[in-house]
Amino acid sequence: MWYVMQVRTGTEENIRCQCQRLISSNVLERCFIPYYQQKKRFQGEWHIQERILFPGYVFLIAQNLECLSEGLRKVIGMTRLLGTGEDIIPLSQEEVNLLLKLGKEEQLVAMSTGIIESDQVRILTGPLQGMEGCIRKIDRHKRKARVSVEMFGRSVDMEVGLEIISKVTQEEFMNGKEKQNNENTDA
Repeated sequence: MWYVMQVRTGTEENIRCQCQRLISSNVLERCFIPYYQQKKRFQGEWHIQERILFPGYVFLIAQNLECLSEGLRKVIGMTRLLGTGEDIIPLSQEEVNLLLKLGKEEQLVAMSTGIIESDQVRILTGPLQGMEGCIRKIDRHKRKARVSVEMFGRSVDMEVGLEIISKVTQEEFMNGKEKQNNENTDA
């Protein structure tokens, strides 16, 4: 089962290290923080940086919730495990599948590339492929996209790396389609 622990933003890596050190590997299968890649320009060159996908959250994989809760009492700085009221609820299978689709086993969401055709985004490569409908906002200058997904039992916005390699206007898009149709009829 995958559980989510809420922590103070900025302390995620410290808490992850504490969990791995203080909780037995028999209880805690894995403890991780999902990251995303983003391109940033400094010193005249583009560099790929890694940022935390869900600031303020650490993900835990464990089968026995009671033993996990007992082990987490030793962790300094933990706020709480996510759930409803007093009940601690694991992530749903859809949420787990989404995390695995985006970040794979290493939980690192790679850069995606796409184009804009007549005000419609089309993702060509990367983990955002097929998720065009979830994209809320694109910052072409910062090479980021704000994506809305269902996570933690609610709708959550997250930032991921997206590079738009070209923008095709409605007119150019239609002209391209006309040329394609003419080529097909000539053949």
